[in-house]
Amino acid sequence: MADTTGRPVLVVDDDPSIRETVREILDMEGYPVVVARDGVEALRAMERVQPAAVLLDMRMPVLDGWGVRRAMFERGLRAPVLVMTAAERAGRWCVEVEADACLPKPFDIDDLLNKVALLAGPPPQAHRA
Repeated sequence: MADTTGRPVLVVDDDPSIRETVREILDMEGYPVVVARDGVEALRAMERVQPAAVLLDMRMPVLDGWGVRRAMFERGLRAPVLVMTAAERAGRWCVEVEADACLPKPFDIDDLLNKVALLAGPPPQAHRA
């Protein structure tokens, strides 16, 4: 596994409540997090920072998950991808975009954290109160 220490997890979802909930969960675990509300913002973020992992919604306005993955391949942007979707065809979509993992919505927090740890490694340092 590549060294991902200090690299952020990129959370891409057009639903503000999901985006912020995932951001808060990961932040509380000690992961640095960058968020994007659509695929265009996600690609801009990936060009600024090399994310440790990308948590990618599939159905979004502006540029959907399929477009993001296509652009990642075309631009040579490499990061493990966790598809987050409530779609009935989630498994098929994960295969279509060559995702590294799939997380059906609604998701269990432990499942989220386990899959992020698998793809991004452990958090650099957990926040302590």
